[in-house]
Amino acid sequence: MKRLADLSIKIFADGADKAGMLELYRNPLIKGFTTNPTLMRKAEVSDYRAFAQEITATIPDRPISFEVFSDEFDEMERQALEISSWGENVYVKIPITNTHGQSSCDLVRRLARAGVKLNVTAMMTLDQVRDISQCLAEGPSCFVSVFAGRVADTGHDPVPLMAAAVQLLRPYPNLELIWASPRELLNIFQADAVGCHIITVTHDILRKLPLVGKDLHEYSLDTVKMFYNDAQQAGYRLRGIVDFRKGILVEEELSAQKA
Repeated sequence: MKRLADLSIKIFADGADKAGMLELYRNPLIKGFTTNPTLMRKAEVSDYRAFAQEITATIPDRPISFEVFSDEFDEMERQALEISSWGENVYVKIPITNTHGQSSCDLVRRLARAGVKLNVTAMMTLDQVRDISQCLAEGPSCFVSVFAGRVADTGHDPVPLMAAAVQLLRPYPNLELIWASPRELLNIFQADAVGCHIITVTHDILRKLPLVGKDLHEYSLDTVKMFYNDAQQAGYRLRGIVDFRKGILVEEELSAQKA
């Protein structure tokens, strides 16, 4: 297994908890940040603009993605132009379609030609990757975000899909492929192995980074200790134990012995 420091892939922190973002900003392994309206709502962000501008002022030197939240393409475009003005490191997240399933390709093409750094999001098929990469070809640095974790949720193996997506983007040096919505740390190594440029990882999963490379025998023992300690703290007892050798009910209390 590679060490985290030896991976080629860039790890972006996915979340909208300000304290968590600032803590991760101090971690040199974290190369960028992404957010979305769902994460911002979960973090109880009430003022979208104020939150984003505060974050970009505090984190001015790593890519940060903020998403539009309109369902109308004209309003998406207006929001995208404003969000883009918040900083040189800001990427504007545009969904691959609106809620009616209408493609955002025309909008993406216009914004890319206008020099807006984009993060086209919520993609899950190679057709979507192929179409959007052509729209972004004449633009600046942009991200192509494929939700590999959600693909896996459907029972499909995302690894071949992501490997094929890497190949589709090879003709476009301005584009980077994101493995989005990972479910476990293993996905970081899978994404690195197929050549993905970036993986976005939630704060909860990032807290598990110290486990990478941990000895499995040691981890097994830690797990046994966890179960034992939780049972002790819960105060579990078994009363009225049946003695199967005698076929009688033994009125006694069985409690776990301390190690």
